[in-house]
Order: sequence, then C-alpha cells, then structure tokens
Amino acid sequence: MTQTVSIADLMSLSGVTFGTSGARGLVSAMTDRICFAYTCGFLQHLENIGQFAPGSHVAIAGDLRPSSSRIMAACAAAIHHKGGHVDFCGFVPSPAVAAYGFARGIASLMVTGSHIPDDRNGIKFNRNDGEVLKSDELGIRAQNITLPDLFDDEDMLGEPTPLGPLIDVATAYVARYVDAFGTEALQGLRLGIYEHSAVGRDILVRLVEQLGGEAYRLGRSETFIPVDTEAVRPEDQALARQWTSELNLDAILSTDGDSDRPLLADESGTWIRGDILGILCARALGIKAVATPVSCNSAVELSGLFDAVSRTRIGSPFVIEAMNNLINAGQVTVCGYEANGGFLLGAEVRLENTRLSALPTRDAVLPILAALVDARRQDVSLSMLPRQLPARYTFSERLQNYPTAQSRALIAHLEAGSEAEILARLTATFGGIAGEVDGIDLTDGLRIHFAGGDIIHLRPSGNAPELRCYTESDTSERSVANNAKALEVVRDLVIG
Repeated sequence: MTQTVSIADLMSLSGVTFGTSGARGLVSAMTDRICFAYTCGFLQHLENIGQFAPGSHVAIAGDLRPSSSRIMAACAAAIHHKGGHVDFCGFVPSPAVAAYGFARGIASLMVTGSHIPDDRNGIKFNRNDGEVLKSDELGIRAQNITLPDLFDDEDMLGEPTPLGPLIDVATAYVARYVDAFGTEALQGLRLGIYEHSAVGRDILVRLVEQLGGEAYRLGRSETFIPVDTEAVRPEDQALARQWTSELNLDAILSTDGDSDRPLLADESGTWIRGDILGILCARALGIKAVATPVSCNSAVELSGLFDAVSRTRIGSPFVIEAMNNLINAGQVTVCGYEANGGFLLGAEVRLENTRLSALPTRDAVLPILAALVDARRQDVSLSMLPRQLPARYTFSERLQNYPTAQSRALIAHLEAGSEAEILARLTATFGGIAGEVDGIDLTDGLRIHFAGGDIIHLRPSGNAPELRCYTESDTSERSVANNAKALEVVRDLVIG
C-alpha cells in the first residue's frame, strides 16, 4: 500500500531538518524511509525546475561513518524509484562528487554528517549547477511524496539497494589541482597528512606526492573521529606540535570528515584559522571580490586586498548566493570562504600557466595548496603568511549538548527591548570580559561589538544541539580567553 507524506511533516516529526548545509539528524531518526523520502523530495523539486527527469543520472558518495553505507543505499533506492540511474562514486570528498556532477550537468548527493559525532549523519544535496540554495530547501520541504510499500515496521528496507559499479571521481579531482599548480609545486616540502577518519585522506597523500612533495601519513583511524575545523581538539593541537617537531615537517595537512573543510598547521604545529586561510587563498589566487559569513575575521576588510567584501549569514548556501550577486554586479574574480576554512571558487581564475575552473561548493584542497604554494613562491615558512595580514585573531568554541531551543531563548532574551536596553543588558552581562558594548549585528545570531575592539558572537549551531561562540580580538591570547569567559557566562546564565 502506498502512502502520501509531506516532507515538511516528516522533518517536524523526525527532527531530521535542514542545517547550515544539507539535512542533518540522529542516525536513529534517519531511517531508510526518511532518507528515501527526502531523496524523492529533492528529485521532485529538481523535476519542477527542469533539472531531473526519468532516465537522468544522479551521483552518490559518502563519508566513512558507520551509517553512511546504509543511508546511501536508501537514497539509491529512491533514485531508482523515481526512474533515475545511480552513478556510485564511492567514499570520496564532498567537493569531488559535486565537481563530477557539475561537470556532467547532473544532480548529486553526499551522505555525510561532516564534523559532528557519528551518532548523527546527513545528506548534502547538489543541483546540476551548484549546491542547493535556501530557496531550493523550501522547494524540497514543500514536496508531497508517495512512498511505496517497501519498508518494515522499523521503517527500514528489507534489502539494501545495490549501488552499482564504482565510478572513479578521485582521479579527476586530483588532476584538477595537479594541472593547476604543476608537478613541482610542493617540491622540497616535508608534509604530514593527518589522516584520522577523513574520507579524503588518501587523496591528500596522492596530491602531495603528485605535486612533488614528501608525504608522511599520520594518525590514521578505522573508527570515526569527529574533527571540527572550527574547534580543534586539544589532543589534535598537541599532536600537531609533536609531529612537526619529531619529523621536521614544513606543514601538516588534514580535513574534516567529508573533506570539504581544511586543517593546515604550520611548521611549528600551529593550526591556521580557517578564516585566515581563506584570505590567504583568495590573495594567492588574485581574487578581488569575496563573500564570507559575518563570523569571519575582519582582517578581510582591514587588509585592503579586495575590491568588494560581502558579509552573509553562516552556511554555504548564503555564501553562494552572495557570490552569485557579486558576479551579477560585474565582479570577475569571485570566491567565498567560511570560518571552517571551506573555500568556494565562484568564477574561473587565471594561474601562472593555466586556468582553474569554478567550483562553487566548499573545498578543502584549494586553500591548503594555495597557501603552501604561495609560501614556497615567497621562500618563507608557512607561519609567515598570517603575519602578513592585519593583526586580528578569531577563536571559536561551543557548548555541546545545548538544545537549539535553549540557544534561541538565550539570544531572544539578550536582544529584547530597545537599542539602549540591549546595549545596557549586554554590557551588564559581558562587560566584565571586554568592557562597554557599543553595537550589535543580528545578521546571524547575536554579534556583540565592544568599544575596545573586541567581538563576541553567539549563535545556535545549524547542525547539532550546540551553542557556538566566536570571538575576535587584537591578540590570539585575548580572543581565546574571551571565548572561554563568554561561554562560562552563558553556561551560568539563567533565563526566566
């Protein structure tokens, strides 16, 4: 017996909802029925806008979480149900499967929870010509789906759908950067690859070796490790310092779980902040127009490197929308980057001997390579590059297991009333940390500007029950200290 269901209702009932990038939820809630329905909703939306029809191909890939294979099979079953053909791309980085789809004008999806723990997962959808935008998410939510009678009492498929023969997309992804930078780009560099459970770990090794560098594999794990590039764990900071010292490395390269957010440590084992890496990459590529979320380092404006800087809400769909607006306004070289380091190339750029085509989705490889190549070109150590920018330092941490509703209630309390009341309340709450509050920004969450130049930014995570805290100051030490103090204040704050 078939059943007609609303995607909006399923999201409300299951808790598997759209976050900053894709649908995310608990693995226990992401049943085969939910994943099947969401994929059908995605394809029906594409059908409505002329990007899918029976007979169309849809590419699928996944990360290394234990639940990813099952979810991929459920998504494949939905593609077959809608009359499509599955292009199974295996376990590869999110940007690799996206690039494959964009090049062929077909939709794609990536099963990944990115950096969040493996009791959660997600599905990231891509249109034929780019990531789904917020308007597409509304279109998917609005779909009504007729589900076939394929699921058992626990909403699981009786037998997993075969994914088909593996299509090699890694070779083209590697070639994109070898062709762009050349086979001697990293010659003479000793580079550690912090593998952990990143899906792109082997690709990073291939890239380093094909670009002429010497790769050292480090920290490979067969169990999933949730590496968050915005909140690097103390143990990962210690490992980087240990490895660079013991192995005399020039840098350490890594990514998050689905390898669309970079981690790059300099020769001392210090991880470079993602929003600084984004500026360095844009500068190295000669880009003149940048889209970046409001939480990112203000050195992008202070540097004077760019003709246009567009600030956005947090999440790649907002960054992509801003990039499109910059292109429509006549900007020729356009990029976007996020605080997590993910870099989006909005338009083709000319390099020394070639051109690099646009890839308007988060990518970890390009910012890593651009920084390494630029440091080598200048004949300086990697640690010198951030010092060439204005001295502004960001830091981010989070309160985990902090329900989204609680985060929203906190921010609603802090921003209630007239402007004078808000500033007075915030000064009373956070003044002991950074002094008088002289302004706020409500673009995404609550961004608090202090008269002395410090910034504290509070925002509910779009991907997990966490409260994010971003801080910015004139010294790294002060930014870190302010973050810890702000989270302590929030933790002790009773709203009632």
